[in-house]
Amino acid sequence: MQSALVWFRRDLRAEDNAALHHALKAAARVWCVFVHDTEILAPLPRADRRVEFIHGSVADLDRQLESLAAARGRGQVRLIVRHGLATEEIPRLARTLGVQAVYINHDDDPAALQRDSAVGDALRAMGVALHGHKDHVVFERSEILSAAGTPYSVFTPYKNAWLKKLQASLLKPYPVAPHAANLAPVTDEVATQPPTLEQMGFKRTNLAALGIQTGSGAAMQLLDDFMHRIDAYAQTRDVPALNGPSRLSVHLRFGTVSVRALARAAWQRIQDRSDSAATGAKTWLSELIWRDFYHQILHHHPHVVHACFKPEFDRIEWEQGPSADALFLAWCEGRTGYPLVDAAMAQINQTGYMHNRLRMVVASFLVKDLGLDWRWGERYFARQLNDFDLAANNGGWQWAASTGCDAQPWFRIFNPLRQSERFDPEGKFIRSYLPQLAALPDSAIHAPWAARPVDLASAGVMIGNNYPSPVVHHEQARLKTLARFKAVRLP
Repeated sequence: MQSALVWFRRDLRAEDNAALHHALKAAARVWCVFVHDTEILAPLPRADRRVEFIHGSVADLDRQLESLAAARGRGQVRLIVRHGLATEEIPRLARTLGVQAVYINHDDDPAALQRDSAVGDALRAMGVALHGHKDHVVFERSEILSAAGTPYSVFTPYKNAWLKKLQASLLKPYPVAPHAANLAPVTDEVATQPPTLEQMGFKRTNLAALGIQTGSGAAMQLLDDFMHRIDAYAQTRDVPALNGPSRLSVHLRFGTVSVRALARAAWQRIQDRSDSAATGAKTWLSELIWRDFYHQILHHHPHVVHACFKPEFDRIEWEQGPSADALFLAWCEGRTGYPLVDAAMAQINQTGYMHNRLRMVVASFLVKDLGLDWRWGERYFARQLNDFDLAANNGGWQWAASTGCDAQPWFRIFNPLRQSERFDPEGKFIRSYLPQLAALPDSAIHAPWAARPVDLASAGVMIGNNYPSPVVHHEQARLKTLARFKAVRLP
Protein backbone atom coordinates (compact mmCIF):
# COMPACT_ATOMS: atom_id res chain seq x y z
CA MET A 1 0.00 0.00 0.00
CA GLN A 2 1.33 3.41 -0.91
CA SER A 3 -0.25 5.55 1.83
CA ALA A 4 -2.65 5.37 4.76
CA LEU A 5 -4.21 7.55 7.43
CA VAL A 6 -4.50 6.60 11.11
CA TRP A 7 -7.48 8.15 12.87
CA PHE A 8 -6.92 8.37 16.64
CA ARG A 9 -9.94 8.44 18.97
CA ARG A 10 -9.88 6.79 22.40
CA ASP A 11 -6.29 5.53 21.89
CA LEU A 12 -4.16 8.62 22.50
CA ARG A 13 -0.72 7.03 22.50
CA ALA A 14 1.83 6.12 19.86
CA GLU A 15 3.43 3.05 21.43
CA ASP A 16 1.54 -0.25 21.57
CA ASN A 17 -1.22 1.05 19.34
CA ALA A 18 -2.79 -1.63 17.15
CA ALA A 19 -4.09 0.63 14.37
CA LEU A 20 -0.85 2.59 14.11
CA HIS A 21 1.21 -0.61 14.10
CA HIS A 22 -0.81 -2.22 11.29
CA ALA A 23 -0.86 0.95 9.21
CA LEU A 24 2.91 1.41 9.46
CA LYS A 25 3.49 -2.20 8.45
CA ALA A 26 1.11 -1.98 5.50
CA ALA A 27 1.82 1.44 3.99
CA ALA A 28 4.94 3.27 2.83
CA ARG A 29 3.60 6.62 4.02
CA VAL A 30 1.36 7.04 7.05
CA TRP A 31 -0.28 10.21 8.34
CA CYS A 32 -2.02 10.52 11.68
CA VAL A 33 -5.05 12.61 12.63
CA PHE A 34 -7.22 13.43 15.62
CA VAL A 35 -10.56 15.20 15.30
CA HIS A 36 -12.08 17.22 18.13
CA ASP A 37 -15.54 16.09 17.05
CA THR A 38 -18.04 18.91 17.43
CA GLU A 39 -20.92 16.44 17.58
CA ILE A 40 -19.43 14.97 20.77
CA LEU A 41 -18.33 18.32 22.19
CA ALA A 42 -21.55 20.26 21.60
CA PRO A 43 -23.61 19.04 24.60
CA LEU A 44 -20.73 19.17 27.11
CA PRO A 45 -20.34 21.90 29.75
CA ARG A 46 -17.93 24.63 28.71
CA ALA A 47 -15.59 23.71 31.59
CA ASP A 48 -15.08 19.97 31.17
CA ARG A 49 -12.06 18.16 32.62
CA ARG A 50 -12.32 15.41 30.02
CA VAL A 51 -12.02 17.86 27.14
CA GLU A 52 -8.99 19.42 28.82
CA PHE A 53 -7.48 15.97 29.42
CA ILE A 54 -8.01 15.00 25.78
CA HIS A 55 -6.60 18.34 24.58
CA GLY A 56 -3.42 17.88 26.62
CA SER A 57 -3.06 14.23 25.62
CA VAL A 58 -3.45 15.09 21.93
CA ALA A 59 -0.58 17.57 22.27
CA ASP A 60 1.46 14.84 23.97
CA LEU A 61 0.64 12.38 21.17
CA ASP A 62 1.88 14.93 18.65
CA ARG A 63 5.21 15.06 20.48
CA GLN A 64 5.40 11.26 20.61
CA LEU A 65 4.95 10.92 16.86
CA GLU A 66 7.47 13.66 16.16
CA SER A 67 10.02 11.97 18.44
CA LEU A 68 9.48 8.50 16.94
CA ALA A 69 9.98 9.84 13.42
CA ALA A 70 13.02 11.92 14.37
CA ALA A 71 14.68 8.81 15.79
CA ARG A 72 14.36 7.29 12.30
CA GLY A 73 15.65 10.40 10.57
CA ARG A 74 12.23 11.66 9.47
CA GLY A 75 11.35 15.32 9.93
CA GLN A 76 8.18 17.40 9.81
CA VAL A 77 6.10 14.53 11.17
CA ARG A 78 3.21 15.90 13.19
CA LEU A 79 -0.24 14.87 14.30
CA ILE A 80 -2.88 16.51 12.11
CA VAL A 81 -5.51 17.99 14.43
CA ARG A 82 -8.94 19.04 13.23
CA HIS A 83 -11.97 20.63 14.93
CA GLY A 84 -15.23 19.75 13.22
CA LEU A 85 -17.51 16.85 12.38
CA ALA A 86 -15.48 13.66 12.14
CA THR A 87 -17.89 12.33 9.52
CA GLU A 88 -16.80 15.21 7.27
CA GLU A 89 -13.21 15.78 8.32
CA ILE A 90 -11.93 12.21 7.86
CA PRO A 91 -13.22 11.66 4.29
CA ARG A 92 -12.06 15.17 3.32
CA LEU A 93 -8.55 14.57 4.67
CA ALA A 94 -8.36 11.09 3.10
CA ARG A 95 -9.23 12.64 -0.27
CA THR A 96 -6.69 15.46 0.12
CA LEU A 97 -3.91 13.05 1.09
CA GLY A 98 -4.87 10.48 -1.55
CA VAL A 99 -4.61 7.54 0.86
CA GLN A 100 -5.75 4.03 0.04
CA ALA A 101 -6.93 3.20 3.56
CA VAL A 102 -7.89 4.66 6.93
CA TYR A 103 -6.96 2.72 10.07
CA ILE A 104 -8.89 2.91 13.33
CA ASN A 105 -9.15 1.04 16.60
CA HIS A 106 -12.62 -0.27 17.42
CA ASP A 107 -15.04 1.74 19.51
CA ASP A 108 -18.21 -0.22 20.30
CA ASP A 109 -20.27 2.58 21.81
CA PRO A 110 -23.48 2.71 19.73
CA ALA A 111 -22.94 6.36 18.72
CA ALA A 112 -19.36 5.58 17.71
CA LEU A 113 -20.46 2.60 15.62
CA GLN A 114 -22.97 4.80 13.82
CA ARG A 115 -20.29 7.44 13.20
CA ASP A 116 -17.78 4.89 11.95
CA SER A 117 -20.38 3.35 9.65
CA ALA A 118 -21.06 6.77 8.09
CA VAL A 119 -17.33 7.43 7.67
CA GLY A 120 -16.83 3.97 6.18
CA ASP A 121 -19.60 4.54 3.65
CA ALA A 122 -18.08 7.87 2.61
CA LEU A 123 -14.62 6.35 2.26
CA ARG A 124 -15.84 3.38 0.22
CA ALA A 125 -17.54 5.75 -2.17
CA MET A 126 -14.07 7.23 -2.76
CA GLY A 127 -12.45 3.80 -3.13
CA VAL A 128 -10.77 4.05 0.29
CA ALA A 129 -10.84 1.14 2.74
CA LEU A 130 -11.56 1.46 6.48
CA HIS A 131 -9.62 -1.04 8.60
CA GLY A 132 -10.61 -1.57 12.24
CA HIS A 133 -8.55 -3.28 14.94
CA LYS A 134 -9.03 -4.43 18.51
CA ASP A 135 -7.15 -2.23 20.95
CA HIS A 136 -9.34 -1.00 23.81
CA VAL A 137 -9.91 -4.35 25.53
CA VAL A 138 -8.04 -7.64 25.80
CA PHE A 139 -10.94 -9.71 24.42
CA GLU A 140 -13.74 -8.04 22.47
CA ARG A 141 -17.12 -8.73 20.95
CA SER A 142 -17.52 -12.49 20.39
CA GLU A 143 -14.03 -13.64 21.32
CA ILE A 144 -15.24 -15.11 24.62
CA LEU A 145 -18.32 -17.30 24.17
CA SER A 146 -19.85 -20.17 26.12
CA ALA A 147 -19.59 -23.78 24.97
CA ALA A 148 -22.99 -23.26 23.34
CA GLY A 149 -21.60 -20.37 21.32
CA THR A 150 -23.57 -17.71 23.19
CA PRO A 151 -22.30 -14.61 25.02
CA TYR A 152 -21.91 -14.83 28.77
CA SER A 153 -24.25 -12.88 31.02
CA VAL A 154 -22.72 -14.07 34.31
CA PHE A 155 -19.29 -12.78 35.25
CA THR A 156 -17.61 -15.76 36.95
CA PRO A 157 -17.88 -18.23 34.03
CA TYR A 158 -16.88 -15.37 31.69
CA LYS A 159 -13.83 -14.68 33.84
CA ASN A 160 -12.88 -18.35 33.90
CA ALA A 161 -13.16 -18.56 30.10
CA TRP A 162 -11.21 -15.27 29.79
CA LEU A 163 -8.35 -16.57 31.94
CA LYS A 164 -8.35 -19.93 30.12
CA LYS A 165 -8.00 -18.20 26.76
CA LEU A 166 -5.36 -15.73 27.91
CA GLN A 167 -1.85 -16.29 26.58
CA ALA A 168 1.24 -14.19 27.13
CA SER A 169 1.41 -13.49 23.41
CA LEU A 170 -1.97 -11.73 23.54
CA LEU A 171 -0.56 -9.16 25.96
CA LYS A 172 2.55 -8.33 23.96
CA PRO A 173 2.77 -4.71 22.84
CA TYR A 174 2.31 -3.81 19.20
CA PRO A 175 5.75 -2.51 18.09
CA VAL A 176 5.64 0.93 16.52
CA ALA A 177 9.14 2.35 16.81
CA PRO A 178 10.75 -0.15 14.35
CA HIS A 179 8.34 1.01 11.64
CA ALA A 180 8.37 4.74 12.44
CA ALA A 181 10.35 5.57 9.27
CA ASN A 182 7.06 5.18 7.42
CA LEU A 183 5.53 8.15 9.23
CA ALA A 184 4.96 10.78 6.55
CA PRO A 185 5.83 14.47 6.86
CA VAL A 186 2.92 16.89 7.06
CA THR A 187 2.86 19.31 4.16
CA ASP A 188 1.52 22.86 4.13
CA GLU A 189 -1.52 21.54 2.28
CA VAL A 190 -2.88 19.80 5.38
CA ALA A 191 -0.90 21.44 8.20
CA THR A 192 -2.99 23.58 10.54
CA GLN A 193 -2.36 24.96 13.99
CA PRO A 194 -4.12 22.75 16.56
CA PRO A 195 -7.08 24.60 18.10
CA THR A 196 -6.76 25.88 21.64
CA LEU A 197 -9.35 25.03 24.26
CA GLU A 198 -10.65 28.57 24.01
CA GLN A 199 -10.95 28.37 20.24
CA MET A 200 -13.09 25.26 20.69
CA GLY A 201 -15.30 27.14 23.14
CA PHE A 202 -14.00 25.58 26.37
CA LYS A 203 -12.38 26.93 29.54
CA ARG A 204 -9.62 25.63 31.78
CA THR A 205 -10.72 23.56 34.75
CA ASN A 206 -9.07 22.52 38.02
CA LEU A 207 -7.43 19.53 36.29
CA ALA A 208 -3.89 20.71 37.00
CA ALA A 209 -4.73 21.72 40.57
CA LEU A 210 -6.00 18.18 41.15
CA GLY A 211 -2.62 16.83 40.02
CA ILE A 212 -4.10 15.03 37.01
CA GLN A 213 -1.44 14.94 34.31
CA THR A 214 -2.15 14.15 30.69
CA GLY A 215 -0.38 11.91 28.19
CA SER A 216 1.30 8.52 28.15
CA GLY A 217 4.25 9.52 30.30
CA ALA A 218 1.93 10.41 33.16
CA ALA A 219 0.10 7.11 32.75
CA MET A 220 3.31 5.11 32.98
CA GLN A 221 4.33 7.01 36.11
CA LEU A 222 1.03 6.09 37.72
CA LEU A 223 1.46 2.46 36.68
CA ASP A 224 4.97 2.38 38.13
CA ASP A 225 3.70 3.87 41.40
CA PHE A 226 0.83 1.40 41.58
CA MET A 227 3.07 -1.60 41.01
CA HIS A 228 4.78 -0.71 44.27
CA ARG A 229 1.37 -0.91 46.00
CA ILE A 230 -0.40 -3.64 44.07
CA ASP A 231 0.35 -6.44 46.55
CA ALA A 232 -1.88 -4.68 49.09
CA TYR A 233 -4.60 -3.80 46.58
CA ALA A 234 -7.09 -6.44 47.74
CA GLN A 235 -6.92 -5.02 51.28
CA THR A 236 -6.82 -1.29 50.44
CA ARG A 237 -9.08 -0.94 47.40
CA ASP A 238 -12.32 -0.62 49.40
CA VAL A 239 -11.09 2.06 51.81
CA PRO A 240 -11.59 5.50 50.25
CA ALA A 241 -9.26 7.24 52.70
CA LEU A 242 -6.31 5.08 51.55
CA ASN A 243 -4.26 5.29 48.37
CA GLY A 244 -5.46 1.91 47.19
CA PRO A 245 -6.66 2.27 43.56
CA SER A 246 -4.31 2.70 40.62
CA ARG A 247 -5.88 6.03 39.54
CA LEU A 248 -5.31 4.90 35.94
CA SER A 249 -8.97 4.84 34.93
CA VAL A 250 -8.98 8.14 33.03
CA HIS A 251 -5.83 7.08 31.15
CA LEU A 252 -7.39 3.73 30.30
CA ARG A 253 -10.57 5.45 29.17
CA PHE A 254 -8.79 7.69 26.66
CA GLY A 255 -6.08 5.22 25.73
CA THR A 256 -3.05 7.10 26.98
CA VAL A 257 -2.10 3.69 28.34
CA SER A 258 -2.65 0.31 26.70
CA VAL A 259 -4.94 -2.18 28.42
CA ARG A 260 -2.40 -4.81 27.39
CA ALA A 261 0.27 -3.01 29.43
CA LEU A 262 -1.95 -3.06 32.52
CA ALA A 263 -3.04 -6.68 32.12
CA ARG A 264 0.56 -7.69 31.39
CA ALA A 265 1.81 -5.98 34.55
CA ALA A 266 -0.79 -7.79 36.65
CA TRP A 267 -0.22 -11.12 34.90
CA GLN A 268 3.53 -10.94 35.37
CA ARG A 269 3.10 -10.13 39.05
CA ILE A 270 0.84 -13.17 39.43
CA GLN A 271 3.47 -15.38 37.79
CA ASP A 272 6.25 -13.96 39.99
CA ARG A 273 4.45 -14.33 43.33
CA SER A 274 3.03 -17.15 45.41
CA ASP A 275 -0.74 -17.46 45.42
CA SER A 276 -1.11 -15.59 48.69
CA ALA A 277 1.27 -12.82 47.67
CA ALA A 278 -0.41 -12.44 44.28
CA THR A 279 -3.87 -11.70 45.70
CA GLY A 280 -3.59 -8.00 44.95
CA ALA A 281 -2.60 -8.54 41.32
CA LYS A 282 -5.33 -11.17 40.86
CA THR A 283 -7.92 -8.79 42.25
CA TRP A 284 -6.80 -5.96 39.98
CA LEU A 285 -6.73 -8.23 36.93
CA SER A 286 -10.27 -9.29 37.81
CA GLU A 287 -11.31 -5.63 37.65
CA LEU A 288 -9.85 -5.40 34.14
CA ILE A 289 -11.80 -8.53 33.21
CA TRP A 290 -15.00 -6.90 34.52
CA ARG A 291 -14.27 -4.06 32.09
CA ASP A 292 -14.01 -6.51 29.16
CA PHE A 293 -17.18 -8.21 30.40
CA TYR A 294 -19.23 -5.00 30.33
CA HIS A 295 -17.92 -4.10 26.88
CA GLN A 296 -19.04 -7.44 25.45
CA ILE A 297 -22.41 -6.99 27.18
CA LEU A 298 -22.81 -3.64 25.42
CA HIS A 299 -21.83 -5.25 22.10
CA HIS A 300 -24.30 -8.13 22.35
CA HIS A 301 -27.08 -6.30 24.21
CA PRO A 302 -27.07 -2.67 23.06
CA HIS A 303 -30.57 -2.20 24.53
CA VAL A 304 -28.90 -1.76 27.95
CA VAL A 305 -28.06 1.81 26.96
CA HIS A 306 -31.70 2.79 27.42
CA ALA A 307 -33.35 -0.16 29.19
CA CYS A 308 -32.78 -2.75 31.88
CA PHE A 309 -30.76 -5.80 30.91
CA LYS A 310 -33.52 -7.86 32.52
CA PRO A 311 -36.72 -6.67 30.80
CA GLU A 312 -39.02 -7.44 33.75
CA PHE A 313 -37.41 -4.62 35.70
CA ASP A 314 -38.49 -2.06 33.10
CA ARG A 315 -41.91 -2.35 34.79
CA ILE A 316 -40.62 -0.96 38.10
CA GLU A 317 -42.53 2.12 39.20
CA TRP A 318 -39.84 4.54 40.33
CA GLU A 319 -40.57 7.65 42.38
CA GLN A 320 -41.70 10.59 40.25
CA GLY A 321 -42.81 14.18 40.64
CA PRO A 322 -41.52 17.23 42.58
CA SER A 323 -40.61 15.17 45.65
CA ALA A 324 -38.49 12.79 43.56
CA ASP A 325 -36.87 15.76 41.80
CA ALA A 326 -35.98 17.30 45.16
CA LEU A 327 -34.48 14.03 46.41
CA PHE A 328 -32.42 13.69 43.24
CA LEU A 329 -31.10 17.24 43.60
CA ALA A 330 -30.15 16.55 47.23
CA TRP A 331 -28.29 13.44 46.07
CA CYS A 332 -26.48 15.32 43.30
CA GLU A 333 -25.44 18.13 45.63
CA GLY A 334 -24.45 15.90 48.55
CA ARG A 335 -27.27 16.99 50.88
CA THR A 336 -28.79 13.63 51.81
CA GLY A 337 -27.85 13.77 55.50
CA TYR A 338 -25.84 10.56 55.18
CA PRO A 339 -22.18 11.66 55.51
CA LEU A 340 -20.52 8.94 53.44
CA VAL A 341 -22.96 9.49 50.57
CA ASP A 342 -22.58 13.27 50.77
CA ALA A 343 -18.76 13.10 50.95
CA ALA A 344 -18.71 10.80 47.92
CA MET A 345 -20.88 13.21 45.93
CA ALA A 346 -18.63 16.09 46.99
CA GLN A 347 -15.68 14.11 45.67
CA ILE A 348 -17.18 13.58 42.23
CA ASN A 349 -18.43 17.15 41.99
CA GLN A 350 -15.10 18.68 42.99
CA THR A 351 -12.70 16.30 41.25
CA GLY A 352 -14.55 14.28 38.58
CA TYR A 353 -13.43 11.11 40.35
CA MET A 354 -15.21 8.79 42.75
CA HIS A 355 -13.74 5.84 44.59
CA ASN A 356 -15.16 2.54 43.32
CA ARG A 357 -16.61 1.43 46.66
CA LEU A 358 -18.36 4.77 46.94
CA ARG A 359 -19.79 4.44 43.43
CA MET A 360 -21.61 1.33 44.66
CA VAL A 361 -22.73 3.04 47.87
CA VAL A 362 -24.19 6.16 46.24
CA ALA A 363 -25.77 4.15 43.42
CA SER A 364 -27.47 1.82 45.86
CA PHE A 365 -28.62 4.82 47.90
CA LEU A 366 -30.16 6.56 44.87
CA VAL A 367 -32.03 3.48 43.70
CA LYS A 368 -32.88 1.61 46.89
CA ASP A 369 -33.10 4.37 49.50
CA LEU A 370 -34.49 7.20 47.37
CA GLY A 371 -36.42 4.92 44.99
CA LEU A 372 -35.19 6.77 41.90
CA ASP A 373 -34.58 5.38 38.42
CA TRP A 374 -30.99 4.20 38.02
CA ARG A 375 -30.82 6.01 34.68
CA TRP A 376 -30.93 9.35 36.51
CA GLY A 377 -27.75 8.51 38.35
CA GLU A 378 -26.14 6.97 35.30
CA ARG A 379 -26.64 10.20 33.36
CA TYR A 380 -25.27 12.28 36.22
CA PHE A 381 -22.13 10.14 36.40
CA ALA A 382 -21.79 10.43 32.63
CA ARG A 383 -21.60 14.22 32.99
CA GLN A 384 -19.31 14.29 36.01
CA LEU A 385 -16.81 11.43 35.73
CA ASN A 386 -13.41 12.07 34.18
CA ASP A 387 -13.20 8.38 33.35
CA PHE A 388 -16.75 8.04 32.04
CA ASP A 389 -17.03 4.93 29.89
CA LEU A 390 -20.48 3.98 28.64
CA ALA A 391 -20.08 0.22 29.02
CA ALA A 392 -18.59 0.30 32.51
CA ASN A 393 -20.86 3.08 33.77
CA ASN A 394 -23.99 1.36 32.52
CA GLY A 395 -22.84 -1.99 33.82
CA GLY A 396 -22.01 -0.59 37.24
CA TRP A 397 -25.32 1.22 37.62
CA GLN A 398 -27.37 -1.76 36.51
CA TRP A 399 -25.37 -3.96 38.89
CA ALA A 400 -26.17 -1.67 41.81
CA ALA A 401 -29.81 -1.36 40.75
CA SER A 402 -30.17 -5.16 40.41
CA THR A 403 -31.49 -4.68 36.87
CA GLY A 404 -28.36 -5.80 35.01
CA CYS A 405 -26.55 -8.98 34.15
CA ASP A 406 -25.05 -10.78 37.14
CA ALA A 407 -26.18 -7.90 39.35
CA GLN A 408 -26.45 -7.95 43.11
CA PRO A 409 -29.78 -9.55 44.15
CA TRP A 410 -32.65 -7.05 44.25
CA PHE A 411 -33.26 -7.80 47.92
CA ARG A 412 -29.66 -6.94 48.82
CA ILE A 413 -29.74 -3.33 49.95
CA PHE A 414 -26.66 -1.51 51.19
CA ASN A 415 -27.11 0.15 54.57
CA PRO A 416 -25.31 3.49 54.12
CA LEU A 417 -24.54 3.72 57.82
CA ARG A 418 -22.98 0.24 57.94
CA GLN A 419 -21.00 0.96 54.77
CA SER A 420 -19.67 4.13 56.39
CA GLU A 421 -18.67 2.41 59.62
CA ARG A 422 -17.02 -0.47 57.75
CA PHE A 423 -15.08 1.34 55.04
CA ASP A 424 -14.39 4.72 56.67
CA PRO A 425 -14.31 3.72 60.35
CA GLU A 426 -12.39 6.78 61.56
CA GLY A 427 -14.26 9.14 59.26
CA LYS A 428 -11.09 10.27 57.50
CA PHE A 429 -12.68 10.37 54.07
CA ILE A 430 -15.82 12.06 55.37
CA ARG A 431 -13.79 14.77 57.09
CA SER A 432 -11.78 15.46 53.94
CA TYR A 433 -14.93 16.40 51.99
CA LEU A 434 -17.33 17.52 54.74
CA PRO A 435 -15.26 19.91 56.86
CA GLN A 436 -18.37 21.02 58.75
CA LEU A 437 -18.37 17.57 60.39
CA ALA A 438 -14.63 17.38 61.00
CA ALA A 439 -14.79 18.03 64.76
CA LEU A 440 -17.29 15.28 65.48
CA PRO A 441 -15.93 12.22 67.30
CA ASP A 442 -15.48 9.06 65.27
CA SER A 443 -18.47 7.49 66.99
CA ALA A 444 -20.79 10.28 65.82
CA ILE A 445 -19.54 11.17 62.37
CA HIS A 446 -21.35 8.38 60.53
CA ALA A 447 -24.81 9.34 61.83
CA PRO A 448 -24.69 12.92 63.11
CA TRP A 449 -28.49 13.04 63.41
CA ALA A 450 -28.16 10.51 66.25
CA ALA A 451 -25.19 12.18 67.96
CA ARG A 452 -25.34 13.47 71.52
CA PRO A 453 -26.30 17.15 71.71
CA VAL A 454 -23.07 17.87 73.60
CA ASP A 455 -21.00 16.35 70.77
CA LEU A 456 -22.89 18.34 68.15
CA ALA A 457 -22.51 21.56 70.12
CA SER A 458 -18.79 21.14 70.72
CA ALA A 459 -18.25 20.34 67.03
CA GLY A 460 -20.33 23.28 65.86
CA VAL A 461 -22.72 21.01 63.96
CA MET A 462 -26.34 22.14 63.71
CA ILE A 463 -28.53 19.48 62.10
CA GLY A 464 -30.86 21.12 59.65
CA ASN A 465 -28.64 24.19 59.48
CA ASN A 466 -25.01 23.57 58.49
CA TYR A 467 -25.65 19.88 57.88
CA PRO A 468 -28.99 18.42 56.71
CA SER A 469 -31.23 15.92 58.41
CA PRO A 470 -31.50 12.58 56.59
CA VAL A 471 -33.80 12.89 53.58
CA VAL A 472 -35.10 9.35 54.13
CA HIS A 473 -35.18 6.78 56.90
CA HIS A 474 -33.18 3.79 55.69
CA GLU A 475 -35.33 1.03 57.17
CA GLN A 476 -38.53 2.56 55.84
CA ALA A 477 -36.92 3.06 52.41
CA ARG A 478 -35.72 -0.53 52.44
CA LEU A 479 -39.25 -1.86 52.91
CA LYS A 480 -40.55 0.32 50.07
CA THR A 481 -37.78 -0.96 47.79
CA LEU A 482 -38.54 -4.59 48.58
CA ALA A 483 -42.21 -3.98 47.77
CA ARG A 484 -41.29 -2.12 44.55
CA PHE A 485 -39.20 -5.03 43.26
CA LYS A 486 -41.59 -7.73 44.48
CA ALA A 487 -44.37 -6.12 42.44
CA VAL A 488 -42.57 -6.84 39.18
CA ARG A 489 -41.32 -10.24 40.27
CA LEU A 490 -44.86 -11.60 40.69
CA PRO A 491 -46.37 -13.58 37.76
